[in-house]
Amino acid sequence: MSYQPVIPLDGFVGWRFLQRTLPNQSAAHASTPMAQRDEAYVRENIGAITSAQELVADRRMLRIALTAYGLAEDLPNRAYIEKVLESSTKEEGSFVNRLTDKRYHKLAEAFAFGDRLVPRTQLPSFADDLIAKFQNRSFEEAVGAQNDNMRMALALERDLSELAGQDSSESAKWFTILGTPSLRRVFETAFMLPSSFGTLDIDRQVDILQSRTERLTGSDSISQFTDPEAMNALTERFFLAGQVQAIQAQSAGSSALSLLQNGQASLNALLGR
Repeated sequence: MSYQPVIPLDGFVGWRFLQRTLPNQSAAHASTPMAQRDEAYVRENIGAITSAQELVADRRMLRIALTAYGLAEDLPNRAYIEKVLESSTKEEGSFVNRLTDKRYHKLAEAFAFGDRLVPRTQLPSFADDLIAKFQNRSFEEAVGAQNDNMRMALALERDLSELAGQDSSESAKWFTILGTPSLRRVFETAFMLPSSFGTLDIDRQVDILQSRTERLTGSDSISQFTDPEAMNALTERFFLAGQVQAIQAQSAGSSALSLLQNGQASLNALLGR
């Protein structure tokens, strides 16, 4: 039986509860029989995987690998994933480096089939790293089955902190946010940006996000999110904006239903019913 995360409250209050109980809840999730079987499978078999072709041929290992990097929905797309895994992350213009979604780059970089003569699957620490990522993502998926905003906040805390600490330019970090679906969605939701935002020129998108971020935190730098205070401000704004959007959607739905009911009543009257 799979573990069901406990999320008794919605919104930012519910998020604070999840944060406080996260160590115990994630440990309980990792100790379920299913999670333990997957862990044992990785430890016993990952060393035998030496190529992208071998990985995609092992459906169970592929499921674990894709889940670990937030790509579980790509399990049926084995030919595409094999091409990603075989691509070099170090060659400019390579297949994986042309992809907008940065999750694929992280997957290819982790296994390094296209970058090293001996892939990283042969490193002693690789199994531990893959299992930890898989367990974290699996727990996030379990949380998301109950409350998707909670899942997004968990992904934000992990991915934005990691990005903030990287030694790369601020422009590169902003482009990474736009190329990472979960991060992009949090920023767009937090600042209540319209669906047309994604059609703007990418430099204009960055300008807007920088401006809104500076208004919220006092800085337009991604590096600031190594500070828990800045992270907390963005997360709280994300939940509050999400609740506002939910209320607006509910209100719009009620108005539409009312109009439909009034229209039906008028039609019935005309028909003499």
